[in-house]
Amino acid sequence: MESVTSPVNVLVEGVTDEAVVRRLLEYAGLTCGTVYGKTGKGALLERLPSYNQAARFAPWLVVVDLDQDAECALPFVRSVLSEPTACLHFRVAVRAVESWLLADAERLAAFLGVPVARIPSRCGTRPQAHLRQPGPTKSKRSNPRGRRAPRGKRRPGGSRLHWPVDRVRDDCGTSMATRRRRPAFR
Repeated sequence: MESVTSPVNVLVEGVTDEAVVRRLLEYAGLTCGTVYGKTGKGALLERLPSYNQAARFAPWLVVVDLDQDAECALPFVRSVLSEPTACLHFRVAVRAVESWLLADAERLAAFLGVPVARIPSRCGTRPQAHLRQPGPTKSKRSNPRGRRAPRGKRRPGGSRLHWPVDRVRDDCGTSMATRRRRPAFR
């Protein structure tokens, strides 16, 4: 199998998934192409056969959340995409891509301005664990007047996800199956 030299097109459920996939591709030394979807899982699955056909001509990475669709990823994958083309890599986040982010409790707590103890532990092991609110998004000390940033203003560093893939992989176990190598796209 030869390595990818062209950008990898991406199909995801939403903007959080997009940020995570961009970071994973960067980590693997790959260039992110056009990102499609971002309109929810239902719409993604409905159009998946068309994207599967597009993958006959270019590399594609599709990431969806398992949510409560099945007990494990394999039966779910077989039910929604029985015959993926060679250049379509279909990956399932167990239970949701947000559980990958929750795996780095220290950095997430620092970003949210809350104690580490408020971040759920054991990422991906409890259904809907990503929906548990860790508390206020900012503590009173970090924003004493309760002011919010004006709409449209980005936080320092832009919208780029600063996320330590190695650390999350080690802490999260099977919730995130990734290796520090370039995936082979044929």
